[in-house]
Amino acid sequence: MIIVSYDIADDKMRARFSKMLTKHGAIRLQYSVYEVRNTKRIVDNITLKIEAYARHFTMDDSVVIFDVADHAVTKYGNAIHRDRAVVYL
Repeated sequence: MIIVSYDIADDKMRARFSKMLTKHGAIRLQYSVYEVRNTKRIVDNITLKIEAYARHFTMDDSVVIFDVADHAVTKYGNAIHRDRAVVYL
């Protein structure tokens, strides 16, 4: 399972990004936070699509992926980079 959190300034790109996540089975937890419980193949496919979106990000855009199973955090765009442990509640 992964948790995807995003902050995208452009309305059109944000809407497309949200639709892409929903299309691949993501469940909206909050306005810009989604949960993805699916096979590894689908999760990898979503990650590749997020990387494609990240190529078009401005300095105002960011996406953070929390991989719950692997306890890993992946950041794209202008996400705040902190090298501290992440606590899931």
